Amino acid sequence: MQQSYQAMTWHSAAWASVNTRVHAGQLPHALLVGGERGVGKRLFAEALAHKLVCEQPQGPDLLPCGGCKQCKLVAADSHPDVRFYAPEKSRMIKVDQVRALSGFAVASPQVARRKIIVIDRADQLNINAGNALLKTLEEPTADSILILLQETGRPVLPTLRSRCQSLVLPTPGPEAATRWLDAELAEAEVEVTASAAQRSQALTMARFAPRLALEFLAGEYVTLREEALSTFRRFMKSEVSVSEAAKPFKTLGPEATLWLMELWASDMARISAGGQGRDTEAADMLGFLAGSNPSWRAHELLDAIREARSAQVYNANPELEAERLLIQWLGLMPARKRRVS
Repeated sequence: MQQSYQAMTWHSAAWASVNTRVHAGQLPHALLVGGERGVGKRLFAEALAHKLVCEQPQGPDLLPCGGCKQCKLVAADSHPDVRFYAPEKSRMIKVDQVRALSGFAVASPQVARRKIIVIDRADQLNINAGNALLKTLEEPTADSILILLQETGRPVLPTLRSRCQSLVLPTPGPEAATRWLDAELAEAEVEVTASAAQRSQALTMARFAPRLALEFLAGEYVTLREEALSTFRRFMKSEVSVSEAAKPFKTLGPEATLWLMELWASDMARISAGGQGRDTEAADMLGFLAGSNPSWRAHELLDAIREARSAQVYNANPELEAERLLIQWLGLMPARKRRVS
């Protein structure tokens, strides 16, 4: 993991900012780290936690020494003063998890000088959990640091955001993303067979977020997405019913479904503005829709997709949400080609 992480050169500006704050003694008690899905926010948080507990950080970049007791505990994934909190079985971080976090925050460190608390997907705190976390942020202890991770486009409660200093991890350019992905695939413990064309397509679909592209290639996303696109095309031609069209999206899962539909809607908006879409396999269909509708229709669809994502907070039925969005997509077709059954 260390070598893989060091290759994430697009984090260099964020590290320069963090190191400056540490050297100046101005590291905040709460840091909100944002960025697109798949740019390495979790790895950044892990590396920062390691740096902050190391007893003998090295050089101006404060690199962990690797040999002290703290570093050995981190390497063994058993450091008692470093805790991660993330959504478990549900899609949200629940209030019970935050209460456990708060109890940990006020306790004394066991072996290190400070405690590090990482909240992976702070944008998935439900209202009660967010309110419970607010007290910890309002009354921070001197020996604890919170690192909140946020996915771009997913809101964090304003009361929480206002009590954190923000840091954004950029998305790498195509060359840096390709280099990282190629190296990661070459060293992967589990063999992943992917042609150059498939790697390029995965990176394009992932908007050049390399860890997301790796996730696409290592799992079943590529195959499931092809099935969803094929059925979606047939649905838009009124060859299958909305319930039939929703089935492959149900298999794909709610988060991946919203991600894919958001990509298509964004591509449609981009094509409407004279640009090019990123999903080349769907470009002809999206180009047709862009040419058949005013540009605001794509943005209206993007708003609907964001609403569907927000509805996940309240455990909305993913299949019904997919059907609702499919019907809205169908509404973009010329009336003579439109039929819902």
